[in-house]
Amino acid sequence: MRRLFALVPLLAAAGVIAALGWPLLEERQPQVLPSVLLDKPVPAFDLPALQPGQPGLASADLAGKPVLVNVFASWCAPCRAEIPRLAGLAADGVTVYGLAYKDDPADTRRFLETLGNPYARIGVDRDGRTGIEFGVYGVPETYVIDGDGVIRHRHVGEVTDRVADATLVPLLKELAQ
Repeated sequence: MRRLFALVPLLAAAGVIAALGWPLLEERQPQVLPSVLLDKPVPAFDLPALQPGQPGLASADLAGKPVLVNVFASWCAPCRAEIPRLAGLAADGVTVYGLAYKDDPADTRRFLETLGNPYARIGVDRDGRTGIEFGVYGVPETYVIDGDGVIRHRHVGEVTDRVADATLVPLLKELAQ
């Protein structure tokens, strides 16, 4: 009987460790973050252009056909990595708009001069207010907007070939029908 009582603290400690440690063992998907804006219109915004003489980006530009809005910054390493894939999507006919988030415009211009510019338009969100309205957690984030200007999907993290081929492109095709 004494031996049984000696095991009680050990079993209690094991139970606490298991209860606290179990979430660490579950498969986590940081790209799947909830968004209260899914299936709602994009927030109203009107951002200045990155390049003088070029058009900026406004919420009105996101209506008419399905598009991608990519939130990026020059200081973001995954943003650098996804530029070739975004350029490939643009070359395949996908309209990709950029939202330069909390970035110095000169740094953004150098970033795009170095890596290439896959964006049809770029809006400068210097203070991050538009990003906040979208619910941006960090960069990069990419939104699928339908032809009515409604947010249909949000991807947090780098747009990889797998993400583009398995999620973004099929959704854009479905929305275009």
